Amino acid sequence: MKNIEFHRKKLDNRMTVIFEKRKTPVVAVSCSVKFGAQYENEDIKGVSHFIEHLVFKGTKNRTVKEIPKEIEGKGGIINAFTAEEVTGYWNKLPSKYYELGVDIVRDLVLNPLFDKNALERERRVILEEIKMYHDNPSTYLLEKIKEMLYAKPFNMSIAGNAKTVSKLSRAKIVELFKSIYSTNNMIFSVVGNTSWGEVLRQAKRFPKTNKRINLIPIISRNGELIEKRKGIDQAHEILGFHRPKLGDKDRYAAEIFDCILGGGMSSRLFQEVREKRGLCYAIRTSLEQSKDYAYEIIYVGTVKEKVKKVRRVVLKEIKKLKEFGKSDFNEAKERLIGLRQISKEKCDTTMMELLQEEVGGDAENYYKYEDKINAVKLKDVRQLGELRGYSFVALVPG
Repeated sequence: MKNIEFHRKKLDNRMTVIFEKRKTPVVAVSCSVKFGAQYENEDIKGVSHFIEHLVFKGTKNRTVKEIPKEIEGKGGIINAFTAEEVTGYWNKLPSKYYELGVDIVRDLVLNPLFDKNALERERRVILEEIKMYHDNPSTYLLEKIKEMLYAKPFNMSIAGNAKTVSKLSRAKIVELFKSIYSTNNMIFSVVGNTSWGEVLRQAKRFPKTNKRINLIPIISRNGELIEKRKGIDQAHEILGFHRPKLGDKDRYAAEIFDCILGGGMSSRLFQEVREKRGLCYAIRTSLEQSKDYAYEIIYVGTVKEKVKKVRRVVLKEIKKLKEFGKSDFNEAKERLIGLRQISKEKCDTTMMELLQEEVGGDAENYYKYEDKINAVKLKDVRQLGELRGYSFVALVPG
């Protein structure tokens, strides 16, 4: 953490505050609630995502139009997201408007109106969003591979489905909001040109509340699904397997493994499947790690006749990583460290990565990344090539 001013504190109002000081006249602000889709049972799946949409439809202090206009009118950006373990509301704007940015995120998480008419309009919007995910082959497969890797309710879409979203009443949504959105479940994070004292002053303005979140077990499994769909010309396939979680000792080894396997145009899969064999245009990997779950996926877009061959080649390349050499290992470390340094350029990216680390255990781990990557041994990565089962999903023309 040399030359970096970073602070982390748990306040008397039970809120966790994290802050990184920067000199560039920009500031990113977020207030995140440690409740996402993984805490929802089957009956309410999608409620976190629904609430995320609804808070933007009006608060006690701002109309649906005023919420984005106040930020965008100052040249800023405002957005939100729903993940498995957290729902976040954030903005980025010139640092002289820092107080405005805080006031708006505070307004969103404390004062939404949940107007009945706005709620019904947004329900229709979300139902269309769910249809969009279904109609897009790649996003559809991302949801299907999750269904194969885990049991219900975790394996269900973050957005829920038509059945669950349609039956969420206003009373239930408001009840859940009041039982979840409390300061003991919130992380207030700021990266940019302001002071630690000012961050604390604003964070202390959140009134103290204390609510308990019930945990739902996440059950891992493996499965296979091949579907036919009319109206598509390309076959899409995804192979997925469980990986070390954020708190596991092989967490960073999994990142190096992913980098060697599918990290860019120089990766094993890109070179073997696309460059050498010409079996696809798109091939990519993605490593999803959290404190409670972790998995890696490999997506390939190919022709229907090559689905089985691509699968065999991918599995062979994974197996070959049990014997890869020192030069590949060192190059992957260098690449990951370099990518992390590049990502630090944007204050909102750093804010999100700090948030992920905080949800995973401790935000300060963000600043230990290079040391942690460098500490990984070659054997730690090689052993990850020995898969203990995997899941597979394909969507083919039919």
